Amino acid sequence: MDTELQRMAGEHQLSAVQEAYAFIDARIRSGVYGAGQRLVADDIAAELSMSRMPVREAFRRLASDGVIMLRANRGAIVSSLGEQDIREVFEMRAVLEGLAAGVAATRMTPSQMRDLERLLDRMEEANLEHQTWVTRHRAFHEYLTDLAGMPRVSRQIAVLHTVIEPYMRDWVSREVNSMQSRNCHEHIMVALRHGDRATTEQVLRSHVLSTIPPFAGSLIREV
Repeated sequence: MDTELQRMAGEHQLSAVQEAYAFIDARIRSGVYGAGQRLVADDIAAELSMSRMPVREAFRRLASDGVIMLRANRGAIVSSLGEQDIREVFEMRAVLEGLAAGVAATRMTPSQMRDLERLLDRMEEANLEHQTWVTRHRAFHEYLTDLAGMPRVSRQIAVLHTVIEPYMRDWVSREVNSMQSRNCHEHIMVALRHGDRATTEQVLRSHVLSTIPPFAGSLIREV
């Protein structure tokens, strides 16, 4: 009986950690928690109506992802990225998303292709609000890479998206042409329809890397 109670308590703790992790992750992605902001475990725990222990464990997981930093006497701080950091994130995304997309190209079903086409259509709807576009853009990329059936790779890609997403939201809101990406994504769709792994991997890599010059340039002008 004691063992069963311990197991149940452990599952509850895990669920609380997952809830805290998802909550903090979403707020960092959306920019509610900005770069350099200090996160207070007690405040977040109170908002979620839980103890601070799951929040602190969520902090440790987010720190291992590189999303926040844990510093002595300062606690948890939302990570901030410089130009070189942003280039590195995009270069890592290019490699990992290219790998996953290439594998996905060899195993996609017609139904999954239709789902991906619908995600692209939703991303390219006329008069779409900027922040919604960023959310749908991420959904398109993550759905595609998840089709590879490589959960560890998908996990790393999701972390990279989270790290860069606040900057992406700011960029899209300021740059007039940042949402005009139908042709860029259509190249990916064409490669996927042919089912060629090497071509799809190269197209996806080029697509991600092509974002670096305008994105980094915008960051430099802001600074």
